[in-house]
Amino acid sequence: MRHHQTSFLLLLTISLTALLTTPLLAQTLPIPSPSSAPLELDLLTNPKDYVITANTINPTQLTVPSFWWAQQNSEEKLLDNWIAYPAFAKEPARVDLIVNQQIWSLLDYVQRYDFVNRLGSTGRNFGYNVRVFNYQKESLATYTCNFSISPALCSIQMGNQNKIGLGGSL
Repeated sequence: MRHHQTSFLLLLTISLTALLTTPLLAQTLPIPSPSSAPLELDLLTNPKDYVITANTINPTQLTVPSFWWAQQNSEEKLLDNWIAYPAFAKEPARVDLIVNQQIWSLLDYVQRYDFVNRLGSTGRNFGYNVRVFNYQKESLATYTCNFSISPALCSIQMGNQNKIGLGGSL
């Protein structure tokens, strides 16, 4: 009889815990979908006043977001350029990174994920979502955040290329 009481109390505790934590999980705001706006490569050669690229230099202050340090140090051969768009209407601020496809294809899944996580974190620190493309305008990965909560809740989505991590030689 004692065993049945213990089992009942354990089951009751588990059920109450599940009921009490479910509303907390349901209240978590979702991470928005990555932007579906097309990559605008023409902005690299004809930038508009509202965008920032790797060629944009502000002589009086640090240009935000800044990916120059990342490009000059660890990503020099992989990160080729970027286009940063400020928040506009219902579209959050975003940075489109353009990578060297030859170098990208040499990386395995974990190395690509690491790249997206590091540069996505840089973008997040400036309040920008990040998308990764090649010059063929193929979406390779995204780093998208919900900035309405603190700390921001973020998600990485990787393209379908070599998810098993066997490198680009398949």
